[in-house]
Amino acid sequence: MKYFALGLFILMYILMIAVPRKRIWVVLASALIFIVSGIVPTSEVISAINWNVLMMIAGTMVVVYYFIESSMPDLIADLLLDKAKNVAWVTIYMSLFAGLVSAFIDNVATVLMIAPVALAICRKMKISPVPMIISISVSSNLQGAATLVGDTTSILLGDYAKMDFLDFFFMNGRPGIFFAVELGALATVPVMLYIFRKDKDPVFSEKRTEVSSFVPTSFLLGIVATLICASFIPGKPDETNGFICMAFATLAMIWNLLATGKLANAREAVRSLDLETILLLTGLFIAIDGITRAGVIDDAASLIVKAGGNNIFLLYTIIVWGSVIISAFVDNIPYVATMLPVIAGVTNMLGIEPYLLYFGLLTGATLGGNLTPIGASANITAVGLLKKEDCEVSFSDFFRIGGTFTLTAVMVGYLYIWFVWK
Repeated sequence: MKYFALGLFILMYILMIAVPRKRIWVVLASALIFIVSGIVPTSEVISAINWNVLMMIAGTMVVVYYFIESSMPDLIADLLLDKAKNVAWVTIYMSLFAGLVSAFIDNVATVLMIAPVALAICRKMKISPVPMIISISVSSNLQGAATLVGDTTSILLGDYAKMDFLDFFFMNGRPGIFFAVELGALATVPVMLYIFRKDKDPVFSEKRTEVSSFVPTSFLLGIVATLICASFIPGKPDETNGFICMAFATLAMIWNLLATGKLANAREAVRSLDLETILLLTGLFIAIDGITRAGVIDDAASLIVKAGGNNIFLLYTIIVWGSVIISAFVDNIPYVATMLPVIAGVTNMLGIEPYLLYFGLLTGATLGGNLTPIGASANITAVGLLKKEDCEVSFSDFFRIGGTFTLTAVMVGYLYIWFVWK
């Protein structure tokens, strides 16, 4: 059954690459086969789906709809256009801005918040939004490992290693992973300047946009603040962040109904949901649960650890770069959850602190998803938003930016963590 699960998973990815326009049907069909074959029991299908992520996407999309309708993205676009020298610098500013936000809230929520601003800029400049949206997505994934609340993998590590919010900054008298991520982010700036070196067209804003209401913006800021506060609540339900986003979506719809007295806007907000992205993620969650149950992820994790032996540097190197490769195709959440106890056991046998390998795991697993458009939920969301704008994104288009980002940021983080925590 293990080889069947692995073969089906590989075939699913091959077909997704070969026929990207049919990928939703490929993923859903694969998920159905995992269920029908019994690899994922029908009684466990509901638990296999990450409802927290889906609720975050749905809730944030509704709030973002009202955010866009208020014209606030256009105003932010005007402000950025006033500061930027050319199109290349607009892209860099947007990426850094997305990274800053993503250090404190989920990557998917970040993409959903920042992408409308980027789309507004691209419409004003009459340029393709693909490079800018991809840059925002990969920058969000990069910064997700910076703090305890930036990404689900960070939350997993914090919970397992009993780390609190400040431990990501300083721990045991040493700088934490936050600084590794920020150095990696700074290193990507010259990389972006090179990638977008031809985008020298000047940018301008003819007039300052008038915002119809600042209430939707306050709802978005409320989501950010509430997610940060919720991170300090011990023992909270796994779906807490999703419920927070759905609660703000409900508040936004009630506010709009009271302000306008029209149900039509609420219906439009619901229609703004990207069902293809939601269904794609649902199918992937089931497929990933299938290969996890079949033992494929356990085997992959064991191979990485066994290959390192007693050589700490080799073990660290394999964990970092092996995690990059695996996370390019497999959701990093089940992978990190599997690897944490494995690393704890190995470091216990070797009699060393586990933090070097913990931070290496988080760096590789979080950033590895940037290699492909399906390696991270934020990337899938970004590609889905672009498709709604009639922009198709191929694997090569994504890798041109995401691959360069990943290799640069991982190398910087890899070296920093080794020299600080060896």
